[in-house]
Amino acid sequence: MDRSVVGVFRSEEQAERAVSELRDKGFRDNEINIVAKGRNKGGGQERGRRGQSGVEDVSGGVTAGGAIGGLAGLLAGAGALAIPGVGPIVAAGPIAAALSGAVTGGVAGGLLDFGIPEEKGRQLEREVKEGKILALVKAREEKVDEAAEIFRRNGAVEVETH
Repeated sequence: MDRSVVGVFRSEEQAERAVSELRDKGFRDNEINIVAKGRNKGGGQERGRRGQSGVEDVSGGVTAGGAIGGLAGLLAGAGALAIPGVGPIVAAGPIAAALSGAVTGGVAGGLLDFGIPEEKGRQLEREVKEGKILALVKAREEKVDEAAEIFRRNGAVEVETH
């Protein structure tokens, strides 16, 4: 049975090191997910267009910057989204699709698909809004402890398994 391991990082560099180590230890891209607050390139208002899913595509006006851009290069399915009530975010990995379908539920709604309880999901959403980086690994039971240790070793301020 697969379980989700969640790590909250204060810096992009910490999250990047954790993702690199996860990949070095054999975790696949379809197991690794990143969610971070997007940043506006020019400091002005985001510009975008509504896609078919109802989520605004802000990729023309928002960038992840620094290491999250590097992480996006490491992981498949990276994209910029505008989530109502949250604002611009960057998501990489399978969670990007879950978040694009969670228009009304925000980040917390997308995390439900990963076994994260709603209340915990709302707390994690607040942390992303504050600028922290959320890393999530969906892994087989025998790899859960290893993923949690990698997050801790790379500076995660919070690590939980669900």
